[in-house]
Amino acid sequence: MTSLALGNDIAPVNAPRVHTAARPRARVLTSRFAVEEIAEQWLDLESRCDGAVFFQSLAWTRAIYDFEAARHNRGFTPVIATLWLGNSLLAILPLERIKTPTRRVLSPIGQAYAQYADMLLAHGQDPQKALSCLLSAAAGEAPAEGVSFLKVRAGSALERGLPASSVRTGSEMGAPYVTLSGHADFDSYHKTIKSKTRKNMRNARNRLERDGPLEHQVSSGGPSIRGVIERTVSGRAARLRSQGLTSRAFADGSFAKFCDGIVSQPDIELLAGSLRHLGEPIAEQWGFVHNRRYYAFVASRDFAHSEESPGKLHLEEMLRACKARDLVGADLMVPVMPYKLTWATETVPVHDYAVPLNWRGRIAITVWDRALRPWLKSRVLAMPKGLRGILLGSRGAS
Repeated sequence: MTSLALGNDIAPVNAPRVHTAARPRARVLTSRFAVEEIAEQWLDLESRCDGAVFFQSLAWTRAIYDFEAARHNRGFTPVIATLWLGNSLLAILPLERIKTPTRRVLSPIGQAYAQYADMLLAHGQDPQKALSCLLSAAAGEAPAEGVSFLKVRAGSALERGLPASSVRTGSEMGAPYVTLSGHADFDSYHKTIKSKTRKNMRNARNRLERDGPLEHQVSSGGPSIRGVIERTVSGRAARLRSQGLTSRAFADGSFAKFCDGIVSQPDIELLAGSLRHLGEPIAEQWGFVHNRRYYAFVASRDFAHSEESPGKLHLEEMLRACKARDLVGADLMVPVMPYKLTWATETVPVHDYAVPLNWRGRIAITVWDRALRPWLKSRVLAMPKGLRGILLGSRGAS
């Protein structure tokens, strides 16, 4: 663990200047033991943070530590940057260092599986000053050429804190979100959906029910949720293989094991649903619950029932389950898809960013992240899906 004094300029925004000897101090944690030493303060800070911060939570960080230990990953280099004022924890930026043949990159911890990059920041703190201190400390502990922040939500603490040197990479994405707070019950929210859409969905449900029973099962643990996880991960992988696509999640071939291990994490709350017709699942989904927000992590459906929009029908049931648990909203996450937009109350813009830390990083970001990678990606996506699947190693993703 390293500690670095950072001067006297990290103070609440618009706060009066107070002459004091106390100075904010950055500390970088690398061991699981060091993380557990600040567990109480970490949990307190994340409970007070707004927005989609599950992937910066203590529970997520613990899960990554456990997973990397279980698979004996000697290359796992956690870099947990924290910012303190006395005994008060002001900010956390959980990172890890990834080494490639050409450069060293700092990325959010569990970057292969995490869906959002962000930081935990106490209310009233200046995000730019805090992030500057956190990155300086992280780079001092684990030297790197740059920082890769994938899937940064517009308006998040991390986006507001990005330095002028940051570079936007890739194209704009969107994360559909459903606000459930402000509605007395699910029915009052349901009435905000277009009447024609509701009618079409009733008709689809009626057609299915004429052929046999249609039921929705909700679970939060045990064998039932393991079944949903196994089927959705394998189903989604098969679907993307058939499309000749891949993703970061399946690139290392361990995503299924990671998801299975998540069930055993005592401090991660899960929620899963299975829409069944004639006893067989036609649409399933599971995700995380954190700070009264649901994160839809992996979903799959039976494309033989596409005419009845099973994904759309199932999402209705999942949102009903969320409201029954008094959750404030459901984050449907990237990418934007029609069945998500049916229910979304907004779509949050999402972007990838890179921050160079030295001249090598600036060159790599300019040449690879902004030029070659987007060009190669567009060329690969333009290929016939069969050829594309062979090129990408026929690996699916979530």
